[in-house]
Amino acid sequence: MTFTRTSVNAVVSPEGSLEVLSQDEVNRLKDTSSNGHHEMLRRCALAVLSCGSPQDDSQALLDQHPDFDIEVLQQDRGIKLRLTAAPAEAFVDGQMIRGIREHLFAVVRDLVYVCNEIDQHPRYDLEDSSAATEAVFHILRNARALQTNLSPNLVVCWGGHSISREEYEYTKDVGYHLGLRGLDICTGCGPGAMKGPMKGANVAHAKQRTTQRRYIGISEPGIIAAEAPNPIVNQLIIMPDIEKRLEAFVRLAHGIIVFPGGVGTAEEILYLLGLLSSTENQQHPLPIVMTGPESARAYFEQIDAFLVQVFGDEIRHKYRIIMNNPAEIARYLKAGIEDVTHYRCQHSDAFYFNWHLKINPLFQQPFHPTHEAMRQLQLHRNQPTEELAAQLRRAFSGIVAGNVKASGIQAIQQHGPFELKGEPAIMQSLDQLLRAFVAQGRMKLASEEYHPCYRIIN
Repeated sequence: MTFTRTSVNAVVSPEGSLEVLSQDEVNRLKDTSSNGHHEMLRRCALAVLSCGSPQDDSQALLDQHPDFDIEVLQQDRGIKLRLTAAPAEAFVDGQMIRGIREHLFAVVRDLVYVCNEIDQHPRYDLEDSSAATEAVFHILRNARALQTNLSPNLVVCWGGHSISREEYEYTKDVGYHLGLRGLDICTGCGPGAMKGPMKGANVAHAKQRTTQRRYIGISEPGIIAAEAPNPIVNQLIIMPDIEKRLEAFVRLAHGIIVFPGGVGTAEEILYLLGLLSSTENQQHPLPIVMTGPESARAYFEQIDAFLVQVFGDEIRHKYRIIMNNPAEIARYLKAGIEDVTHYRCQHSDAFYFNWHLKINPLFQQPFHPTHEAMRQLQLHRNQPTEELAAQLRRAFSGIVAGNVKASGIQAIQQHGPFELKGEPAIMQSLDQLLRAFVAQGRMKLASEEYHPCYRIIN
């Protein structure tokens, strides 16, 4: 192992065990062509190794470490990873931090599995809804995220990676009260509202002497640099795209909390409410709370107003807004999860994976936010609620890409902002919401001036 002031060259052995890779698998991970996986592995690995960095721009992170590289070494007893010019903060006294090493090999595990068992397997026609769900199930099972011996206790927490200190401390308080009640945490794995609940729950679990603690982090290659895994995550899963990431959340969840965030959080809200608006899911219990400190009240009032303006008052029946009361939120989630348990028992559904939830294919098919695709979104109310929610979810997904994903940032640099158009009333509500996000500093890190990656046209 060799060091410079800010980087390290090292060969790293897996933490735990990893199956031996075939030579073909190794070659694909080394392949720098468009058919290979080396660049994806490099980007994900750099994000994992940069845990704790304030950077939320994947291209900027690569620019800071232009010489970083990773190579998979095939050996008789398994694999090792050769790192060149890796961020020095991932090492202590010449040894890689154990949690970072676990995350690094989780990236390799999931990239290889998705390539071999999903992308290239004839059983998965991912245009088919049931096949897409099967793929999500098998990725989660391969990552050992499905625990068959546990009663429902997993709370998915959504929210922004760039939030105020007050909001961050509040997420810790909520996580603490969840942990005291024996609830585990699943998030998008990054900093901010994705780290705080885990940190709070970790203290509570220690107080309750909880031995089996689950802090599940679910990411995907295009956004991992913006939401690099925080060190509390003890089960990291890299899904192949944002749609399967979102489906993994709702299939695993027994309850959901939404903390303050930005367009990514709005995308998740639209995805969730769109699913629950389906007639097939009307009776499906899933406790949902939107919450923050009192200072975040305006944020949730803006979200609530947008949802009501677009979908009508009935949308409010699907969630509760509880401000500044962590204990009440934890009690509400605990009671709601008891209803979930009863419902799953009645319908013989698994506790560990929500098979009965029906998902419209519009929510499952990957959306690639090109300028043309963004212009073609159907943003009008002359369609079922769940389909409008799916279209709006794609609009927010495109803005997320333009804000933080390398491909989206490059497209904006080359062709200018994405253009959005649709029904005037919806576009006015959307414009108001996005302007509020900008004014509140929720589009990018607060230290940066935000340049919109979108414009709304008539």
